[in-house]
Amino acid sequence: MADEIIGKVTHFYDKLGVAVVKLTDKLSTGDKIKVVKGDNEFTDVVVSMQINQESVSSAKAGEEVAVMISKVAKEGSIVYKID
Repeated sequence: MADEIIGKVTHFYDKLGVAVVKLTDKLSTGDKIKVVKGDNEFTDVVVSMQINQESVSSAKAGEEVAVMISKVAKEGSIVYKID
């Protein structure tokens, strides 16, 4: 199955290591994601996410979710869910 686009990074808090992602599809903790912007690309596992500073285990299309990630994600990065 091909990687599917599930959102775009709208903001990155570098001190916290948190990316705000505007979702176009659902995302859950435990999902593997790939973050891509130009030549900058990395994969990660969603271990923690929040909506309006409340911890959630999943989010759906149209929501903006804050996801803790291990590397810097530039604004405009595309987020894919991978198998």
